[in-house]
Amino acid sequence: MTIFNSLLILFVLFSISSFSLTEPIEIYLIDAYCSREVPHKFKLSFYTNEEAASKVVLDDEYEYVVTTELTDLHKAEIEIHDLSFADNIVEFIIITETGDGRIDTSEVFDFDLPYEPKLEGGSDFVTICLFAGAIFLLPYPNYIFDADKSYFSLTKEIPVVSFRTKGDYPGGYLSLEYTYIFDSGAPNYLRAGYKKIFELQHIEYISPGVSLYTNFSSNHGISPELSFGLFTIKDTFTLYARYRYNINLSGSGKNFNEISVGLYSAFFSLYL
Repeated sequence: MTIFNSLLILFVLFSISSFSLTEPIEIYLIDAYCSREVPHKFKLSFYTNEEAASKVVLDDEYEYVVTTELTDLHKAEIEIHDLSFADNIVEFIIITETGDGRIDTSEVFDFDLPYEPKLEGGSDFVTICLFAGAIFLLPYPNYIFDADKSYFSLTKEIPVVSFRTKGDYPGGYLSLEYTYIFDSGAPNYLRAGYKKIFELQHIEYISPGVSLYTNFSSNHGISPELSFGLFTIKDTFTLYARYRYNINLSGSGKNFNEISVGLYSAFFSLYL
């Protein structure tokens, strides 16, 4: 009986020891996201409960080394702008290897792309072209009023040059904007301006700006404005609301107000 009990205890201890030796490494994600600025980078950082080397596999296809040294803090920045993905939600796994050669594979994680991914196939290429064309050509509604009259207009702003920052949005951008005012004697307005972006917690951002404008006729001036980025759509566009006051400097026109809504995206902007 005593021998049996001793053997049973040894067996239990051996089983516990064997289980602890084969227990997989635990991974604690810190960051796993794609930057909004171009070139887009996948930023990954995580802890492991044991020191290990690590690598990451994106979308079951693209494998990258995170660290070759044994450590419990792992960080990597991987440029992914030129990669092709099946969706804008990209799955990935983390593979770790300890000093004694034990290899473990993590559960499946994922992150969102802040842009439409490159897809394979001719029909997908056509879709991307149509999608890009809609960004450049789609105008947004604009309400214009002064002391005497009000007008409906359509406007289209293009961020031409954006300035890099560490946040999700550029620190600011230079823009060109065309506006067509219905039922107006001089309906065509062209603007060039600069907008500064301050990211906020409860909404996306607040953006003060100023632009110079002309209607090629009787009204030329300067326009201070204030925009509010309200929320993102598909992690690519930001719905904004804007108020702008136009100060006529030509002497023959009127000052007027504008209220507009639109979609902001600096995806096609030149980054500096």
